[in-house]
Amino acid sequence: MNQPTSSHDHSKFTPVAVPVQGAGHNHDHACCSASHAPALIQLTEAASAGSRLSNFRIEAMDCPTEQTLIQNKLAKLAGVEQLEFNLINRVLGVRHALADTGAIEEAIASLGMKAEPIVEGQAADVTPAPVKKHWWPLALSGVAAVTAEVIHFAELAPTWVVALVALLAILSGGLGTYKKGWIALKNRNLNINALMSIAVTGAVLIGQWPEAAMVMFLFTLAELIEARSLDRARNAIGGLMQLTPDVATVQQADGQWRALDVKEIALGALVRVRPGERIGLDGEVVSGQSTIDQAPITGESLPVEKGAGDKVFAGTINQAGSLEYRVTAAANNSTLARIIHAVEQAQGARAPTQRFVDSFSRIYTPAVFALAMAVAVIPPLFMGGIWFDWIYRALVLLVVACPCALVISTPVTIVSGLAAAARKGILIKGGVYLESGHKLDYLALDKTGTITHGKPVQTDFLALDPLVEDMAVAVAASLGSRSDHPVSLAIAQKAEEQNVVLRQVEAFEALAGRGVRGEVMGELYHLGNHRLVEELGLCSPQLEAQLDRLERQGKTVVLLLDKAGPLALFAVADTLKASSREAISQLHELGIKTLMLTGDNPHTAEAIAAQVGIDQAQGNLLPSGKLQAIEALYAKGHRVGMVGDGINDAPALARAEIGFAMAAAGTDTAIETADVALMDDDLRKIPAFVRLSRQTAAILMQNIVLALATKAVFLGITFAGMATMWMAVFADMGVSLLVVFNGLRLLRK
Repeated sequence: MNQPTSSHDHSKFTPVAVPVQGAGHNHDHACCSASHAPALIQLTEAASAGSRLSNFRIEAMDCPTEQTLIQNKLAKLAGVEQLEFNLINRVLGVRHALADTGAIEEAIASLGMKAEPIVEGQAADVTPAPVKKHWWPLALSGVAAVTAEVIHFAELAPTWVVALVALLAILSGGLGTYKKGWIALKNRNLNINALMSIAVTGAVLIGQWPEAAMVMFLFTLAELIEARSLDRARNAIGGLMQLTPDVATVQQADGQWRALDVKEIALGALVRVRPGERIGLDGEVVSGQSTIDQAPITGESLPVEKGAGDKVFAGTINQAGSLEYRVTAAANNSTLARIIHAVEQAQGARAPTQRFVDSFSRIYTPAVFALAMAVAVIPPLFMGGIWFDWIYRALVLLVVACPCALVISTPVTIVSGLAAAARKGILIKGGVYLESGHKLDYLALDKTGTITHGKPVQTDFLALDPLVEDMAVAVAASLGSRSDHPVSLAIAQKAEEQNVVLRQVEAFEALAGRGVRGEVMGELYHLGNHRLVEELGLCSPQLEAQLDRLERQGKTVVLLLDKAGPLALFAVADTLKASSREAISQLHELGIKTLMLTGDNPHTAEAIAAQVGIDQAQGNLLPSGKLQAIEALYAKGHRVGMVGDGINDAPALARAEIGFAMAAAGTDTAIETADVALMDDDLRKIPAFVRLSRQTAAILMQNIVLALATKAVFLGITFAGMATMWMAVFADMGVSLLVVFNGLRLLRK
């Protein structure tokens, strides 16, 4: 028997505010040519004693381009020690030792961005309304660009008229690009705005007015489309928060019921929810019975029956009867809020492919920029080339130099994958796990609570000393009621049904993987498994025979012992989850082998494994034994995942390439510590995760190949003199849009 401690050591989750990302946000741009750095950036080796954390909301910071500018700027500011970027919410955290934040705000203002300090205690979901951007400047730019092309092509007016119309197109559509490009150049950063500003200015200087106008218009239009597309990925998780109603009906001190804002409702308050209403807060049902649609939290397709004592979650829908529940978590600490917060944190961590892309882009952009300079100068000086032709080709290369499609392809795909998984009740804690999931070829599983329901019932009882039969039942139930292991609780539950009076237990102690012990009426008793009996030296051939008979029936046997020997034997049987057999079958179809690791006896392990089709089973394992089993698979070259739900599984979960926590809904520690948290008890979510991981990996590879192939083709045709600037913009921004749309396919239901 795998016996965990009597009470889980759930670390208190720090409440987090989760801003709602509205679809109305207007982005200045979405083209991310800079490195998508990790969310947390340490600028000094250690924090000073007087350092403090200040948070700022920066509406213009929605992409790694701005992140890189801010990072480089603040790194030069004395007293700044650490930066924490949250691009999803546009929030920057700065740990510093400055007297005030004025210097930080000024540094960010010099980059053309405004940093608004977030006052401690301020409701973080109160996001300033975005500045509405007018559509007419872009429309004017487009009309003017087309007009300039027509006048130039048909020779309807002199060159100065074409130049004037083109200049109108450039200024109406590209002033923002020029402003940001100048700031980037001042800070020695070759981002997309800098490259486009140089390319358009160069085209103007060599007299290509119509083309310069068309390039600026196409670039601005493509950025607008891309920003709208990226909003869909950014808002996929934040939109979940809109599932929570603004008000809930709460019982007042005088017994009356009143509608209150959910943010004002205190812990312990009694809330009533009518049929058809959404549940506003996490809680525990006090009275009533109903069915709840929990799809937003657990991804379950069918409603779940709820009654007194059951948990309910914010954002779920009460379908049938009326319920009254006691609030167990504040609005900003609900399970839904923790899910959103966890996924937002995961979006800041870089996946392996993203790290490769970042490294490549840091080398690629300056290399192509240097190549463009060489193309503009070397052929005319040393090879008799025409200056006009080669400068034009160099300008085309500058447009091609932007690795937008390559850099943006990874984060948008990862964000879409994380959001798609969350909708299915699969909480993935980082892009690294989403991306590496397709490599798994072995999955280890705990038994109790994972393959089985974890709610076994007592099936057999045998008093080995008939004189103490009643006392043995009472003592065993008293010890079992102090444990949280399902086997012990089954014994306590049976005794409760028989109206057995429990005894006071002193000096209670859990023995990991073996059982529990405690003093009852001054005597020391042990309640544990076969291994514990062996360790205490109290086993006998007759007892071995009885244990073997029950274990071969797939039952778990627990014994009550005093210092003289065994007093009673209890057999407990668990029931398989309906989804376990199908989940194992799907894993096998995906080419993943399975191994069950349990503290139960080998006979029970083999019986359960045979019923669900698991390849191998190992029993009588302590937590260290489960860890050794994982290590053994690694030694054979396997990529191993581990599924569990108990403290005893922690070492193996930590060692596995990906640790899956079962039934994490409402559980702080599971959501915070697992690599992947399955929000309900359905094992079929693991093959669903593997399929999503494989699809994500395929899309990442498609996007990288598409981006690099397009760059290579355009480099070739540029050298051949067949490429034009507007063609380069079409190719560059067109591929950016293609990889974004390709990544967004993961969000399709």
